Amino acid sequence: MSKKVTFKNERLGLDTGPGTFRDRRDAGVRLANPLINYKDAKDVLVLALPRGGVVTGYEIASCLNCPFDVIIVRKLGLPWQPELAIGAVAETGRVVLNESIISAYGVSEEYIEGEIARQKIEIRRRISLYRKRGKIHDLKDKVIILADDGMATGATMKAAISTLKAEGIKRLVVAVPVAPPETAAALRQDVDEFICLETPCDFMAVGAYYLDFAQVSDEEVVEILEKTRLREDAQTH
Repeated sequence: MSKKVTFKNERLGLDTGPGTFRDRRDAGVRLANPLINYKDAKDVLVLALPRGGVVTGYEIASCLNCPFDVIIVRKLGLPWQPELAIGAVAETGRVVLNESIISAYGVSEEYIEGEIARQKIEIRRRISLYRKRGKIHDLKDKVIILADDGMATGATMKAAISTLKAEGIKRLVVAVPVAPPETAAALRQDVDEFICLETPCDFMAVGAYYLDFAQVSDEEVVEILEKTRLREDAQTH
């Protein structure tokens, strides 16, 4: 299939201002609209990046009546500025590095190896906590809708994309509420379909485009995944 890129209202490069979305649930419902053609499809699986993306992804899956799961990817942060990603590592062990940032800031190989090891420990903890079913849904030959609550550098999303492409999936769709134009432009080259509702040229941080961007807890993620399991069990009986 040919690639499809959706920018709602052609807002690429326009200043949307703060508070574009009420909260992550609102963002998920709004993202479901351009994805409506996937509603009730048997080969579609919605995956979200925890923790914040789980709230958004769950709303997408609920609106589309599709199965839902998480894919666990951890950002590798700059030593003195952990929110700035120098790369990411996925639950499969796949690592994606941002060589330009690593070179610009002179990040040592020793630090990178240590950070990867630390994040793998956190990934194992989250797998144990979140994945009561034992393992992720079967991915082979699936249409994957990969969701998050927004992107800045896109490093975590890139690691997830790289991981999924190695799993024999049929089609990969990325759906996010907001991202800077340059990140959106880079990511859309890597997937079959890219949906981003807002791409402000003066992007500050993902949370600036939400009225409510309270941190999502592990307990909330577990609760959402349990609701998903009960819904899916009810549909199969």
